[in-house]
Amino acid sequence: MMALRFSLAGALLGAAFLARGVLEADPLTHILVQLPMLAVAGALLPVPAGWERARCNAGGWAALLTAIFTIAYWMLPRTIDATLVVPWVEAAKFIALPLGVGFALRLGWARAHPLLRGFLKAQALAMLGVLAFLYTHAPVRLCTAYLMEEQARLGLGFLIVAGGLAVLWVAPLFAVCAPAPRADRAGGRVPAFDP
Repeated sequence: MMALRFSLAGALLGAAFLARGVLEADPLTHILVQLPMLAVAGALLPVPAGWERARCNAGGWAALLTAIFTIAYWMLPRTIDATLVVPWVEAAKFIALPLGVGFALRLGWARAHPLLRGFLKAQALAMLGVLAFLYTHAPVRLCTAYLMEEQARLGLGFLIVAGGLAVLWVAPLFAVCAPAPRADRAGGRVPAFDP
């Protein structure tokens, strides 16, 4: 299982690196395909024994804060521009996103309280909505390496991703579930009523 995880993570990292010229030519594929590929590669990495229950990551806070700040930095238009022209920034992207986003989210998400998870999901949707509005309505280019038309398509991409995630996260709340059997006063099980 560990070998399979390493293989999948390596395949994603390799694909993101080898296809970087094609992926980085368009902001839509750069931000919504390559960056998530790197994060997923990090999430696939096996967790060393004891790390998931480390005291420094109680409640998942340390890992989740690491992921939040890493995402915030790599979503800045200036950072996106720098990855295209500064080699060390490009190299840092291939290290920071797998470890600082994917791996950190994996460590923190499992330990986070359900209310915190719900809050982070709502914040992610809000952030994607704001980015969609910003990239479609900005009067100037936010990323100077890309054209206005490409910027508008990226904004539409953010909106589509936000809609898809909203459906993915909300749909389970409306799933029809069978009622759980009740326990009678004597402690036995009473079968659920089935008309």
